[in-house]
Formats: sequence, structure tokens, C-alpha cells
Amino acid sequence: MTQLQDIYKGLSIDADVLAFGEKILEECKERFAKIDETAEYNQLKVVKAMQDAKVSEACLLGTTGYGYNDIGRDTLEQVYANLFHAEDALVRPQITCGTHALALALMSNLRPGDELLSPVGKPYDTLEEVIGIRPSRGSLREYGISYRQVDLLDGGEFDWDGIKNAINEKTKMVTIQRSKGYEPRKTLSVERIGELISFIKNIKPEIICMVDNCYGEFVQRIEPTDVGADMVVGSLIKNPGGGLAPIGGYIAGKKECVENAAYRLTSPGLGKEVGASLGVLSSFYEGLFLAPTVTASALKGAIFAANIYERLGYHVVPNATEERFDIIQAITFGNPEGVISFCKGIQAAAPVDSFVTPEPWDMPGYDAPVIMAAGAFVSGSSIELSADGPIKPPYAVYMQGGLTFPHAKYGMLRTLQSMKDDGVIDPAKLKITDF
Repeated sequence: MTQLQDIYKGLSIDADVLAFGEKILEECKERFAKIDETAEYNQLKVVKAMQDAKVSEACLLGTTGYGYNDIGRDTLEQVYANLFHAEDALVRPQITCGTHALALALMSNLRPGDELLSPVGKPYDTLEEVIGIRPSRGSLREYGISYRQVDLLDGGEFDWDGIKNAINEKTKMVTIQRSKGYEPRKTLSVERIGELISFIKNIKPEIICMVDNCYGEFVQRIEPTDVGADMVVGSLIKNPGGGLAPIGGYIAGKKECVENAAYRLTSPGLGKEVGASLGVLSSFYEGLFLAPTVTASALKGAIFAANIYERLGYHVVPNATEERFDIIQAITFGNPEGVISFCKGIQAAAPVDSFVTPEPWDMPGYDAPVIMAAGAFVSGSSIELSADGPIKPPYAVYMQGGLTFPHAKYGMLRTLQSMKDDGVIDPAKLKITDF
């Protein structure tokens, strides 16, 4: 243990912070073992999806130009379809981010006069401009597509009566955000998503149910398409890219929905037939292969964080003992100093840009200054250890990621050290005599 203590000391972690973290870690071992079991299941599921699609060495090479007959691209999309038990999938580097993937799925499957319903409250901030909740050029609202929202009840329960009353003759699509976004609500399990979809389909079977799956892939053994979702949408620089995908997004689900998205991404008449893979297929395949174990590392980091900050008296969502349905950990500090100091610690623990100090700024798509901390190999990759939060009440930070658990562990210890050094946390609270 002396060598480990020495290297942590060299990384600016003092003895009290390290001892506090080690004591917390002892309490997490049983939870970590269960996560490893799920990772093993999902790892085998990925291997089977690749074997069933007959992935070959030729699939890793890629194309340029139009990308006609790109065997690697087409096979990868078959892998995703197999993995999600879906009819089809669109997996492309031309999809720039999760918001782009969601906008693509929405805009390609809705038409003027249709209505979009969110039965789980306000969507993630960047979707507000896509939908037109906040005015923006090119929004769904500008194209005559209306929006309706039913908030969750206190405690995070679905407002079943409200949802039933909100569905009308114009309702064409339902968007279900699995993760919490910048809301300190509970993440939805796949099972709860299935209950919601079943309820909606019983009222109006033809409604398209789309799930924003960002941050949720491989956390459970099933995915939303296993419980009735018509589309699942996500980013490759989150869970399914395994930290290797340099860009990209995916849409998997019903063939018609995916084809509509392909025609919107490229052009009517072209669809999935074009779109060169530009040398990124190897990282897409290998990243997907690693994704179950990388996601498991991120989950362990989130559980470690929840146990640390709950012990220190902060409100955390999920709490230290709850089952996990995404990789995000929300911690409410109640003041901007806590959010900023936490993010400073995450940045200081990074392998890239550790010497940079993050500051709040007015990011596009948000209604308040946002602070983001991430020293990532892929810019903006939130499967890598990162944290962010809007500088507005309730002053909560949202951390996620960690390609390996040892790095996630160090990141959490560095946040503690930062908050101790900045005077946000009373050093006396880190004495393990209180355990």
C-alpha cells in the first residue's frame, strides 16, 4: 500500500482524502461485483452480434467519396440492429453528436401538422431549440410541428391521467428521455420505459415511441427496443463508442423509421446507400467491443461518487444504494462554489489538459452559463471522466464516465481534494473515525 500512497501523494492527494476514499471503497465491493456480472453478459451479447453479422477484417477498412458498397459500414449497422434486436440501424460518423441524432430522428419522422409529446417532462436543454420550446431557426415549430409535455409527478412517477389526456389525433411521436439531463430526477429503467410505451400504445398503437438512450447503453442487460421502443437514439462518444469512437451517432429500430432518418441525413433517393466511413470503422467496431466493460467502469465511478458525497451530507441522485440505469451521477451542492470546485478537481485529474482551469461560460443551446470539465482523448467525450453543470439553482453537478475505474477513482479523490483545498468541505468531515 505504501507505493500506492506515494503515487497518490505525487498526484496531490493527501493522506486524509485517500483514507476516506479507501474506506468508502470497501463498502462498494458487493455492488461492483454485480456490475461486473452485467458487463460479462453484455460483452457476450456484443460478441454474438458481431459474429452473427459475420464481421471480417475487410469491415475495418472503410471507404471515401460516395461510400457506395461500404461493407464495413453496412455490417456495423447490422451489428447494431442485432444488438438492439431491431429491424435496422443507422450508425454514421456524419451524425455529429447525440443532439444531432435526436434531431435527425425527430425531423425525419414528423411532418407539418403532427404533434410531439414528451410524457417525462422537459427534455435536455439542447433539444429545446430543436423542438422550438426556445425559438431557433429550423426548429420543429418552424415547420408546423407542435409540442406537448406532461411533467412527472412528485417522486418521479408518471402522470398516467395527464398522458392519456395529452394524446390526441395529432400526436404522432412520443419522445422518452431515459437519462436525467440537467434535472435531478431519477433515470428511467428499461422496465419503466416498457410500461410507459405499453400504456401509450394501448391508447394509440400507431404512435412512434422514440427513446433518447444516451448514457444508458449497456447499463442493464436489455435495451428500450426490447420493451417496445420504435427507435433508440444515442451518441457514439458516450457508452457505445467505448472511448475509441472519435465521432458519430446511431439510430436503431423499425426499418421505416431508420430509413426516414437516412433520407434526412443524406438525401431523398440516396438514404443509406451513401456516406463514406472515412477510416473510422476500426474505432467504431473496437469501441463497441469494449463498451460493456468501459460502461461498467463508469458505473463504478458513479457509485463511488454517490457514496462519497452522500456520506458528506450532499443530496445525490441516484443515492448510494439505488439501482443504476445510466452512468450519470448528480450531486447538488446548493451553491456555485461547490459546482466549480468539483469541476476543477475533475479537470486536474485528467490525462489531457490537466493544467487547465475550467470556468463557466455561455455555451450554445443553454439558458445559463455552464461549466464543463473534461480532459479527454476525444473532445467532448462523456464516456471519459467528465463533469458539467449549469450555474443556476439548485447548483448541481453532473459527472459521468471513466474509461477505467482506477481513473474514475482518482478523479473522485481529486474532487474531494479540490473542495477541501478551496474550503468548500470542512476537513474534519474527512476523518474516518466517523464511519
